[in-house]
Amino acid sequence: MNLTTVTSIGKWTLIGVGVVVLAIAVFVAVVVTDSSMPTLEMLENPPQELATQVLSADGVLLDHFATTRRTYAPFDSIPKSFVNALVATEDRAFYSHWGVHSMRIIKAAIKNVASMRAREGASTITQQLARNLYFTNEQTFTRKIREAWTAFQIERTYTKNEILEMYSNTVYYGRGAYGLRVAADVYFNKQPMDLTTAESAYLVGLFKAPERYGTDDSLGIQRRNLILALMHDEGYLTAEEYATASLEPLTRPARASVSRGIAPHFVEMIRQQLSRTSDDDESELKGFNLYRDGLVIHTTLDSRIQRYANEAVEAHMAEVQAMFDRTWSWKKHDKLLSALVDRAALRHPSVTKAKRSNRDAAMRKLRARASFVDSVKRMVTTVQMGLVVLDHRTGAILAMVGASPQAMKFDAAGRYSLNHVTQIRRQPGSSFKPFVYASAINDGLHHDAEIESGPFSWRDPSTGQVWSPAGASKDGGPMSLRTALKFSTNTVAARLITEHTTPSKVAELCRRAGITTPLAAVPSIALGATEVSPLELTSAYGIFASDGVHVPPTAITRIEDRMGNVLLQSRLPRMVNDALSPAVARTVLSLMRGVVDGGTGSRVRRYFRYDAAGKTGTTNDNADAWFVGMTPQLTCGVWVGFDDRRVQFVNDDGQGGRAAAPLWGRVMQKVYADASLPYRQRTFDVAKDSADVADADAMRNPPSERMTDSPPDSLSQNEQR
Repeated sequence: MNLTTVTSIGKWTLIGVGVVVLAIAVFVAVVVTDSSMPTLEMLENPPQELATQVLSADGVLLDHFATTRRTYAPFDSIPKSFVNALVATEDRAFYSHWGVHSMRIIKAAIKNVASMRAREGASTITQQLARNLYFTNEQTFTRKIREAWTAFQIERTYTKNEILEMYSNTVYYGRGAYGLRVAADVYFNKQPMDLTTAESAYLVGLFKAPERYGTDDSLGIQRRNLILALMHDEGYLTAEEYATASLEPLTRPARASVSRGIAPHFVEMIRQQLSRTSDDDESELKGFNLYRDGLVIHTTLDSRIQRYANEAVEAHMAEVQAMFDRTWSWKKHDKLLSALVDRAALRHPSVTKAKRSNRDAAMRKLRARASFVDSVKRMVTTVQMGLVVLDHRTGAILAMVGASPQAMKFDAAGRYSLNHVTQIRRQPGSSFKPFVYASAINDGLHHDAEIESGPFSWRDPSTGQVWSPAGASKDGGPMSLRTALKFSTNTVAARLITEHTTPSKVAELCRRAGITTPLAAVPSIALGATEVSPLELTSAYGIFASDGVHVPPTAITRIEDRMGNVLLQSRLPRMVNDALSPAVARTVLSLMRGVVDGGTGSRVRRYFRYDAAGKTGTTNDNADAWFVGMTPQLTCGVWVGFDDRRVQFVNDDGQGGRAAAPLWGRVMQKVYADASLPYRQRTFDVAKDSADVADADAMRNPPSERMTDSPPDSLSQNEQR
């Protein structure tokens, strides 16, 4: 071969190489300038869907609002062991490259060309971050080029620590967890900084195949130990540290203990409230997405009091349910059962999805299925409840239990079920009487006055109908206000509202005390013949323990964006309202002390020994049981009953003093036994009567409340003195 030929070959080779290089350059230019590439603004503000966190007042994570579970952990919250494990496993040259690793790319390219597929990975941590933020896992050369170019731009925009921070917060760890903070909680029930070296290595090991290594412990440990060996090879661990970490057992909490659902109805109440607020053009949250923008919601709830409430409810409701189950008989309620089964069957999918011509047959099949009938029985006879604890000085909601634990177990979506603190309206029965007494005393009645307690009748002047409430004292005669409230004598309350104050004045007092449900200004409201929610009644009771001042209940103290900027700040108390004179409030508080010391609420004393005041309530046929009570610093309301009002307690065990008051006592006993809580004031500065003593008999068998007869319809329509 002569020189001319060689020169010619070399020339064409150079031209060919030049053409290939030019073609590659053009291809790369087209790829990196495509409109689908992230812009500079996108690089500076990377898209991250972060879960909103809901925190208790004492800093405990209550729950998330999210489409996917993501929360953000800043770099100083990421343990060094995790960073070392990440770098040793995913990108040993991380601190020395500029976004891509040239030698890794060349080696991978050779293998990929040989196989004619983009199979071999050469991605650095920065490239993986680019893919997590902006691209899919599509295995193409185009995606690889875009990913590498974006990684280069990320390195120009952020520091190495910022890149590690973003990576740790965007990678998927399995079990629905995005980001290190959520993963540490899901797998170990810990904050990131509390992770051990072995636990950090375990979480890094999940990146390769989270569903595989996160569900098979033996494979997870093998993967963890491989990463620990890589950390040792890179000098991040000494031989002794490596050996110790490798032998550390994989200790993960049970799924139930990982759950943060200690206050599901409280959290759902906040979600609904903020969902409405974010749609308001004047709201501070306008423009923020509750499920994607990583907000941090600080609430008033105290996780310790909430846990005590949960424990007390679990124990008490198990006893109440067992008591009811022993006394209820479906044989005596066969018509009710038939109606309930039919109603449930009409809603069953096998009926709703059936053709019209086949629905009757589907209904008959369900009625004949014993398991279906039993499930209906179980649901409708589950005793329901609602409990809320307030700081009446600030209005802070400290604890809320919105449904029976048994009902929650039956319902997988129980957190979205009916909140029996905020979403029901029930007649409060005699628990409404303190407002009648307060109104009468405010109108000039002396607290030592005696009122006739015998049978009482009142004629409506406009209709001629007569109201004769049951619940007179056995022997009749004058009775002191203290005794009448202590033993819940109905005829005294009826005389107070018709002879010493007016229904309209009682209704107005209730409005000032925070009851927003419209009240019919009729005499029968003296005995609770109106409907209110447990939250508003409990809040209204706060006026008696705070010198007549009402503070509305509140659940949120502060909302921040993911960077810590305050979007909403609420100082407590949010607002106050003078509902009653201090002197009258203290007088009624003193009267209510007798209810728990020898009166209808004496079962409180089985559990709670410090100063307390309150009032029981029971409606006709034992359908609703109430107790609302106060300590010097806290007000707590309890309602117990059934979702279907046709199901009722069949004896006095369903009265407020027996079904509701003991639960109040259990909660307060736990709260006041915890020295870490700030509620240390154990005595009122108002006197109680020397006769107010709860002896063993009263605690075991408290006086029964006298039920009232339902008032005539006209008495619900006309206001009369």
